[in-house]
Amino acid sequence: MITNIVDKARGNAIVFAHVPGQRRVPYLPREKQDALRDARLRRLVRYAARTVPYYRRLFEEKKIDPREIRTVADLDRLPLIDKQMVRSNPRLFVSASRRGTRSIPFTTSGTTGTPLQIFHDQSSLLANIAFGEREREVISRGSDKKLGYREAAIFYPGNTSSKVWDFYRRKTFIPVRPDRLVLSVLEPVEKVVESINRFRPDVIRSYGSYLEILFRILAARKIPMHPPRLIICGADAMTEAGRTFITETFGIPVFALYNAVEALKIGFSCEARSDYHLHDDLCHIKIINRDGEKVPDGQNGEVLISNLVNHGTVLLNYRLGDIASISSEKCSCGRTLPLLSELVGRVEDILFLPGGGFVHPRAIWRVFKFRDEVLQYQLTQHEPNRFELSLVTADKEIYQRIIDEILADLKDLLGRSAVIEPGFYRELERQKGGKFRPVRSMCRPEELR
Repeated sequence: MITNIVDKARGNAIVFAHVPGQRRVPYLPREKQDALRDARLRRLVRYAARTVPYYRRLFEEKKIDPREIRTVADLDRLPLIDKQMVRSNPRLFVSASRRGTRSIPFTTSGTTGTPLQIFHDQSSLLANIAFGEREREVISRGSDKKLGYREAAIFYPGNTSSKVWDFYRRKTFIPVRPDRLVLSVLEPVEKVVESINRFRPDVIRSYGSYLEILFRILAARKIPMHPPRLIICGADAMTEAGRTFITETFGIPVFALYNAVEALKIGFSCEARSDYHLHDDLCHIKIINRDGEKVPDGQNGEVLISNLVNHGTVLLNYRLGDIASISSEKCSCGRTLPLLSELVGRVEDILFLPGGGFVHPRAIWRVFKFRDEVLQYQLTQHEPNRFELSLVTADKEIYQRIIDEILADLKDLLGRSAVIEPGFYRELERQKGGKFRPVRSMCRPEELR
């Protein structure tokens, strides 16, 4: 009991040490934002060179003095890293310091079809509460409540957000938290709506693709649901058509977050609800072409991130796998953070089933989340009740050992009458632009067309 109190007091101290000035950061002159960013970069690079196996060896072999990496422009001297490098040996990128060894593991959702493990140090997780003040300013305005708003969060069980919230409850005495109801994307729409109507939230938070389909179903089936004051979407994309539909049909503003397991704070939309304001001092973004070269502002390319706050898994020049562009426009809201536009990555497919139900891709991911034998997967829906499953495993013997159990788990989600045609592959083809969709649907229900 005493240990728990001490831990929470220590956690509060870390949070409150980072709170001052957070709501002002998005409005600072760019030169001051750049100074904050580059100071974090310098500290992290020196830390990585001392304590992270990959970077310690890199600086030694390349004979690079870490003190020479002073601004984000100097990151060009470091090589690019990708998901496969980190996935093949995640501990190579984790600090051997006390902060690193006590860091907490998270597993990515595998929107590229290949999940991997990322470790976040506890101090950066706690500081993330304070950094959230930048986004909470928009939420409080949209919900008309500065403190204590009611939030319904619809996720898959055991998702990253729930794990982070549980950590906060165990490690802090934060006096005012959202009154939060956590629901599951695995539940039927009618049950989700019933829970929302009882709870009457000010805010509904979920995956962009899930929320888009949820509100289209509400309109198509004329299902009454308590209207929140604000919708928050993240993790995967909501289409512009979906955002417009919700705003015009239901009169509810849609606020978007851009984040990933590799970087908990990347960007957020504002009251103007157009582009993403980037937390450039927390996670620097560069847009590159296939050769790793920076592309001009306004031109689409691959998102390259450098997480400047995590001292667990250190990722500099990391290929996130999304496609976007940097906008040179200024936002009417007055924030001066860099703007990200044309984010076209992470658009996942919903599986619509006979009888009107649907399954979110994150529910499919749960089938594979803890199966390390599966190197990559892709589930394609050709007809409402006919599916094709492509699996990549080390060899066919492993595939044959696990396939029956996987098919049984999938039928629990898709229905016992579902026809699933499995296949073993050594490699799966990526779509144009290098993206990969682990869940694909070739059909849509008539009522939503």
